[in-house]
Amino acid sequence: MPVTEIIDLLKEKADAKYHAGMLRFGIDNEKALGVKIPEVRKLAKIIKKNHKLALLLWDTNIHEARILATLIADPKQVTPQLIDNWTKDFSSWDLCDQACGNLFDRTPYAVEKALEYSKHEAEFVKRCGFVLMAELAIHDKKSANSHFSRFFPIIEREAWDNRNFVKKAVNWALRQIGKRNQILLPLAIACAERILLQDSKAAKWIAADALRELTAINPSRLKA
Repeated sequence: MPVTEIIDLLKEKADAKYHAGMLRFGIDNEKALGVKIPEVRKLAKIIKKNHKLALLLWDTNIHEARILATLIADPKQVTPQLIDNWTKDFSSWDLCDQACGNLFDRTPYAVEKALEYSKHEAEFVKRCGFVLMAELAIHDKKSANSHFSRFFPIIEREAWDNRNFVKKAVNWALRQIGKRNQILLPLAIACAERILLQDSKAAKWIAADALRELTAINPSRLKA
């Protein structure tokens, strides 16, 4: 299916009301058509994996085409350079999250990039680092607890960042790792308690919000 045909299909699904509403959710809609994510996912199922097409779709600079690219790209063909190039193009939190959850976390470079991006100055690149931590906690079913506990010092270190899309990602990573199992839960709570002591509004919000959820969890309902 050629790129032009795919863009035409996306335009057919565009919703002017949804397009206007994207701004209310903090999504830059300047390069968007206004297509809801379920519609993009339906199209991805029809196209199936097609890495070459994904690269072409990304180059269109159309918001929904780029989300579609994250769905049909082949994780086995993703390189660290591709991750860097796509991440630099992020202009909204939803594209960042879709790329991390659909593609980047399924590559061998996910941890490496999470650690690297956690120190980045650009807001959405830094967000990517912590979203990767959260998505790995959700999707990586096999890795040992030590694979995730290494993220706690980084979460603690970066909890000062008051930028909205960074602090929410830091918070998400902390909560998601804590919810993974009975062993990581108390470690996440202890991390949140240390963060709460930091002299930063962002840190106190991250910690308080995480503790609200994590301390309400019955450990027996988590995986041992």
